[in-house]
Amino acid sequence: MTNNDILRRLRYTFDFDDSKMIAVFAAANSRVTRSQVSNWLKKSDDPEFEECGDHQLATFLNGLIKDRRGTKDSELPEPEQSLNNNIIFRKLKIALDLKADDILRLLAASDVHISKHELSAFFRKPDHKHYRQCKDQILRNFLSGVQLEYRDGRPQQDDPSATAGHVS
Repeated sequence: MTNNDILRRLRYTFDFDDSKMIAVFAAANSRVTRSQVSNWLKKSDDPEFEECGDHQLATFLNGLIKDRRGTKDSELPEPEQSLNNNIIFRKLKIALDLKADDILRLLAASDVHISKHELSAFFRKPDHKHYRQCKDQILRNFLSGVQLEYRDGRPQQDDPSATAGHVS
């Protein structure tokens, strides 16, 4: 997956308009223009398409964490210069305040079934003997599960409106 694909999927999932995208970057102390955001979101065959670099996506994900969860202290982490799927996955886990069971449920919604042990391997340090590289397919399916839950309106488990008496 490209950084641009991830940015597009997150924008669609959370129904962010350009102003909200700019605000998420601003939450990570980064100024971006509407034009930059627009060009990152274009398809790769568009003449105005611009590649979203690792630093920009890391900044956006840090802003998403701050936007959705706030910060524990006054310091915002420095955005990584180089990203991989494991870092992206971890940042999304933090931003959405997901526990292992939540992630497994989101993956299962996309027909991916892994164990808690397999999942925890994605969040380990790269030098740990049980570290496992997160492949594009896992990240893509996780993002699809997130979309199903957050965009397409499936009730979340903690959602009080998802009670038996609630009619959609």
